[in-house]
Amino acid sequence: MLCPFCRQMETKVIDSRSSEDFVIRRRRECLNRKCGRRFTTYEKIEETPLKVIKKDGSRVPFDREKIRSGLEKACYKRPVSDEQIDRIISAVEGEVYQNFEREVPSRYIGELVFNMLREVDQVAFVRFASVYREFKDVNDFVEELEPMLRDTTRRD
Repeated sequence: MLCPFCRQMETKVIDSRSSEDFVIRRRRECLNRKCGRRFTTYEKIEETPLKVIKKDGSRVPFDREKIRSGLEKACYKRPVSDEQIDRIISAVEGEVYQNFEREVPSRYIGELVFNMLREVDQVAFVRFASVYREFKDVNDFVEELEPMLRDTTRRD
């Protein structure tokens, strides 16, 4: 590893630890006697970029920010924290990378978000469902809400 201060090629690793998913944080020290400075590097596994297969058959790179955007719209003015949204995004991303190597259908991602959001906030879930399932009219809302309403009346 090249020292960023003196450009010396000789450095040693002092400490290593995982910081985020698939990222290793390393503390390094320059072995040049005149420098001897410490710095941090991050190593991330280089993966082949995952493509999302859209409904029309086109392929776009997987982008967790698109998931965040959809969730933030669904959760607007709802009691859903940024941490809850981050957990959903991380869970979806982990699930996708665990089950697919090169391409994943957008429908699969939508269903994951759909099911996880149902557990977090029912209003946000219905908002997301209305866009994801492309509700055409009020009857589509009613069909989606009926199972939830049955579950609620059984608990009472």
